Amino acid sequence: MTRGRSLTERAPFLAAVPMLLILAVPLVALAGASSPGDLAAGARNPLFGPALWLSTRTTLVSLAVVVLAGTPLAWWMASRPGRRSRIVESLVDLPIVVPPAVMGIALLEAFGRNGLFGPALSSLGLHIPFTTAAVVAAQIVVSAPFYIQASATAFRRVDEDLLIVARTLGHSRSSAFFRVAVPLALPGMVAGAALCWARALGEFGATLLFAGNLPGTTQTMPLAIYTALESDARVAVALSLVLVGASAFLLFPLRTVPALIVRRFGTGNPGGGRPVRGIAGP
Repeated sequence: MTRGRSLTERAPFLAAVPMLLILAVPLVALAGASSPGDLAAGARNPLFGPALWLSTRTTLVSLAVVVLAGTPLAWWMASRPGRRSRIVESLVDLPIVVPPAVMGIALLEAFGRNGLFGPALSSLGLHIPFTTAAVVAAQIVVSAPFYIQASATAFRRVDEDLLIVARTLGHSRSSAFFRVAVPLALPGMVAGAALCWARALGEFGATLLFAGNLPGTTQTMPLAIYTALESDARVAVALSLVLVGASAFLLFPLRTVPALIVRRFGTGNPGGGRPVRGIAGP
């Protein structure tokens, strides 16, 4: 009887093992394919430093743009349910399901020399394709949906009664948003920002087609891996391990920061637990 119960309890895990192996084996193989000496050689490769610096600064810029411009959109989607909101939500989701290479072509058709806005930009002396700005644009387009959808979901969990109470206590709409809605939704927003940053860090297809692969200008880490693979697979593996490490580091906020925020603000239940500190007065 006990043995039968034990097998029943272990059955879900045993059924999950094949999927776990599918996810873990490639990463284990990647880690085993490179020695510390290879990693050191990869770090000394001329491709490494410029690509890492370019990826770092472009992803930080794209993340800042997404958070600043995406938060109002996420709030609007959460607070204005209806047909228009569903249409906008579908448009936001589209870059997730459209192949990145297609998004690169779309960006060229929008901002290229002969694109939709190309002549207007040229008249202003602006040229976006195959520049660092193009890298940022590609990262924004492919990564923004992850932050916007996560933030919209977090905003939908905010109890509207708390916002009403804040308004009755003298807060303006903007004050109620920043002092009530944002603190309550912050764990989800942080998780979405981490996913957004990770997606921007790994962006390849749209960047290659819209920005090119110019060392020091548009060659991010994924493009450096692509270039290194043509000449030295060991360098490509070393660069890949750096990206894996960066991605693992970005998982840290997803696991710890939301819980720390909940403890800091005492939100308890994002859907309407204890009120946020600061709601009692303007």
